[in-house]
Order: sequence, then C-alpha cells, then structure tokens
Amino acid sequence: MSNPVTYFPAWQRPHWQPSDEEVILQFYVFGKFEPTRVPSVRYGSDGLPEEVQLSSHHHHVLREWEGYPLKEPLGDLFRHDSPDTYEKALATPQVLVLHGRFKDQPDTGYLRDTFGVLAGLLDIGGVAILDPQMLTLFDADEWRDRYLVKDGAPLRNHVLILRDEDEAGRYWIHTRGMRKFGRADISLRNVPQADVDRAGALCQRLVELEALGAHFVQGQALEVDGIFGGLVAELGGGYDDPQFNNTFVAFHWPD
Repeated sequence: MSNPVTYFPAWQRPHWQPSDEEVILQFYVFGKFEPTRVPSVRYGSDGLPEEVQLSSHHHHVLREWEGYPLKEPLGDLFRHDSPDTYEKALATPQVLVLHGRFKDQPDTGYLRDTFGVLAGLLDIGGVAILDPQMLTLFDADEWRDRYLVKDGAPLRNHVLILRDEDEAGRYWIHTRGMRKFGRADISLRNVPQADVDRAGALCQRLVELEALGAHFVQGQALEVDGIFGGLVAELGGGYDDPQFNNTFVAFHWPD
C-alpha cells in the first residue's frame, strides 16, 4: 500500500525558543454541510486541536453579528477582490467559525490538524473559506490550489505580502497573517521603486525565518546585501493595531 500524500507537514521550527508569544487561528467556512464526520484523516489530521473551537451558525443569524465579516468595510474589500466568491459565500445557508489560541510551539502540528479539517469541510459542502488574518476570501478550488500541495505549500502561502505606496514615491512592503505562527508581521518602509523586488524577496525570507521560530528584538541589526550598516528592527503594534491586527517588526530602508 502506497503512503498517503502529505499536504500539511508539521514543520519543525529550528529557530524556536520558548516565549510568551501566542498563536492565533481564525477561519470562516461558508456552505451547506452534510451531517457526517469531517473526512480530515485523508489529509493527515485526526481532527481539530483541543485549543480550536468550532461553532456552527445559520447564515441569516450570523449576519446580525457585529463582527460579521461580509459586511462593510471588509465585505466591500471581498466584493471588489473576489466578486464571484463573495456572492457564492453570501448565498450559503451555513457558516462554520473556527477559532483557536495556542502557546508558542516548537512545531506546526496545530496548523496541520486545523488545515486538514478545513480541507475536509470543503469535501462535505463548503464552498468558500475566509481567512480574516490575510484579508482573503477563497473559493474551494482556489483554497485547494493554494494549500493542497504535495509535501506542503510554501510557508509564504500562509501569509499575505502587500505593496503600498509610501511617502515621497517610495513603497511599503508588509505582511498580514503571521499570527498563525505566533510571530510579528513584517514591515519594510521607505523602499525605493528600484529595490521593490529585492525588498519583497527579503520580506518573504523573513516570513520563512519567523514561521520556523525566529523572532526579533528591539534594536536588532539585520544584515542586507548592498545596504551599508544593514537594517535595524523596531517593534510595535498589538492585536488592536488597525494595519496589522498584530504586533509587527519594522525596518526602515535607508535614504
């Protein structure tokens, strides 16, 4: 009998050290679900970790909730970015909400088990998954293409990397979603247009380092090829930060 395909490995975190940081997971799954056991075993998961709560809601009831994610302003974002998926999710009769909070951990087994359940929910009636930490609404096929990857999707797929205009024609490269790994989001400010691709590659590398357990301290120097003196980490933010909903580590590109 051949070995099953591994889609969600429990990555070891070679840079991990015990800390007070927390991992936070949150997802909304829209659909009409069959009353059956979620087939998560086929994806390498024995079920949700005990830290993750799953609640089921009638969609028309959830619409009245203050934090309902498909109403403005978030709803406007999803309607603009994914209009077909937005309408498909809006029309569903049920919504499952998954939320979990963990102590910082030396591997990502919690992510493997949770994502295995998400994949199973798509097999029994789920049509869309909303990841509010990434500000992204996926239809079922998009989610599978992104995460059902043999031996595991790249760590970068679990995070959104954004590029926005900064002051004076420079750019701001930043992330959302690092709370899945209990780490600060990345912020690179004052990036000139000529260095945008290099800054994006650096941001992706920092995402991977943090996902594998690394974390930065205030004033820590970061060596970067071509930048004399490197970059210096500045810590900030918090879960109520409007731009990250998370702590962040910021680096200022030199003038």
